Amino acid sequence: MKVQSGTELINPFKLLERVGIRQGQRVADLGCGALGHFVFPAAQLVGANGSVFAVDIQRSVLEQIEKRAKDGQYFNVFPVWSDIDVYRATRIEDASLDLTLLINNLYLSQNREGLIREMARLARPGSRIIVVEWKPTDSPLGPPVSQRLDKQEAKKMLKSPLIEFQDDFEAGPYHYGMIYERTDAKVE
Repeated sequence: MKVQSGTELINPFKLLERVGIRQGQRVADLGCGALGHFVFPAAQLVGANGSVFAVDIQRSVLEQIEKRAKDGQYFNVFPVWSDIDVYRATRIEDASLDLTLLINNLYLSQNREGLIREMARLARPGSRIIVVEWKPTDSPLGPPVSQRLDKQEAKKMLKSPLIEFQDDFEAGPYHYGMIYERTDAKVE
């Protein structure tokens, strides 16, 4: 299979609709990447009264997101520089997000406990946290299979009183998705 675009791997509109994105929500894409594959579809779906925070550790990525947002007149996209593995590093208000996206980044995390605490800090109780990862099978793109996490391994890593597993779903031919809900447990 020859892949022409990321949409053939994961359709961002279908995924966002599947996980319940709505007008007016505050959304963050943690580790958004230079293309903003989920940032710009999310910005369209939340509308002018919503906000999308494009979070990444690479400043060059955020510069590209900022340029694309300006060129496309996405006034509801806000680039945020952060190391998502570090608790309290992301300059977004505590308990302010309605939807938190972690897509193709769990396998990269060097401090998964810090990452979970940071996601939980940002998410308001009752809100959704979406984790999407590469299936541990060959695909035309993506990391080596040896670096990928199978779903059960990912679930073990995400086990925390701060977030509760709700459901899983097929996110595309090479990805699986998991829906978590932010509990009301206090982030210490």
